Amino acid sequence: MTRKGAILAGVTALALLASGGVVASAPNDLPQDAQPATDRTAELNRQQLPATPAPVVPQEPAPEAEPAPARPIPITPPAPVIVVAEQPEAEAEDESDTAEEPVEVRAEAPKAPDAPPARRQRARVAIVEAVDKITAETMRFEVEVGGRPVRFQKALIFTARACEMSAPDEMVEDSIAYLEVSIQPRGVLQAAEPRQIFRGWMFASAPAVNGLQHPVYDAWVVGCKA
Repeated sequence: MTRKGAILAGVTALALLASGGVVASAPNDLPQDAQPATDRTAELNRQQLPATPAPVVPQEPAPEAEPAPARPIPITPPAPVIVVAEQPEAEAEDESDTAEEPVEVRAEAPKAPDAPPARRQRARVAIVEAVDKITAETMRFEVEVGGRPVRFQKALIFTARACEMSAPDEMVEDSIAYLEVSIQPRGVLQAAEPRQIFRGWMFASAPAVNGLQHPVYDAWVVGCKA
């Protein structure tokens, strides 16, 4: 082999090694495929409390009495007595002898400050459910908060920024997640940048309040996982 051929072979080998390194490192930055969640969502945000036994109410014994007669006994009610009350004569009031009583004014006690609201519990995983309206395929999967994005089907990419569970003093038990949803075709090297189609808070108790609106896909949050 000549010196020129050896140089060309070395340059070709270096180019192949460099391209292989780029291809090998590219999948680490790409979204992972969605996997069905195994946990039941109904038990994510509900704490099972021990059953409280019902209080035992002591039963009083029946009072003793004579047995009922074999035949009904007629009872004649007594005649009503009407009493006419005499109306007292009106007495003249002397304004000069009537003294006005002083009116006592009391200052209202200051109200105690309201207790600060309880803080919501933050979770590290958001559970999302998505559906392809064309193929009718539905999947419930997990998205780690601040972690690697998750891809649903061939184009939908989910990124979770936060997931919170309602505080004990709130009236509605709920899970709220901040999600970012983008569309990008599947491939190792993407020619086009992903296009974001949703960003904001989703509520598990009201999926229609702020859900994903897309002609092909629907998605909503169903819970949080610690």
